[in-house]
Amino acid sequence: MTAGFVREARAADAAGLARVQVASWRASFAGLLPAAVLAELTSTEAEQRWAERWLEAITKPPTSRHRVHVAVTQPSSLPGIEPRSLPGSATEAAEAAEAAGATEAAGAAGAAGSAAELAGFAAAGPATDADLWPATDAELYELHVLPELTGQGHGGRLLHAVADTLAEDGFRTAYTWALSADDSRLEFLESAGWAPDGSHSNLDMGVKVHVVRLCTRLSPASS
Repeated sequence: MTAGFVREARAADAAGLARVQVASWRASFAGLLPAAVLAELTSTEAEQRWAERWLEAITKPPTSRHRVHVAVTQPSSLPGIEPRSLPGSATEAAEAAEAAGATEAAGAAGAAGSAAELAGFAAAGPATDADLWPATDAELYELHVLPELTGQGHGGRLLHAVADTLAEDGFRTAYTWALSADDSRLEFLESAGWAPDGSHSNLDMGVKVHVVRLCTRLSPASS
């Protein structure tokens, strides 16, 4: 597992978030979405639009409970850096998920003074589905890691930070949507303690793309 940590996103991260999102979509949606749709979502022009949207999400969030976290590769042992963790069993579940999918890093992890690299990000906030209560139900809107950096702990660290922050913000349950054919994401989320709640829908993307909703209980924040 590669060393790294999670922090809140900054305005300067916006272009990097768009780059990670596009790379993640290209890798995970290939063969699941129509090629023309995927090409449109990941074009240079689209990446620029995503960067603008992420800049707004970071600098002008709809509410104080809308959060964006980034995972970076800089070793967590650097001065002043404290990795975030989930309370209770949620931490154990996410750590177990990462341990199951982690691969041995080739060579040394890198010198402590090496520059940080944005490896992934997560965005979360109040739930948007009509059948949920946004005061206590949260939603994981986005979770992406660079394809070449998957299996190195970044996804688990992002889930840790998201769940910890959502609990601090008073949420009790978190939900997220995933393509029903995206086996890798579903396996990762389920091994981290998420489970399908029976809700499903179809995205109209030129063809009907089936999606399922998963949920997880959040441990109460420490008083």
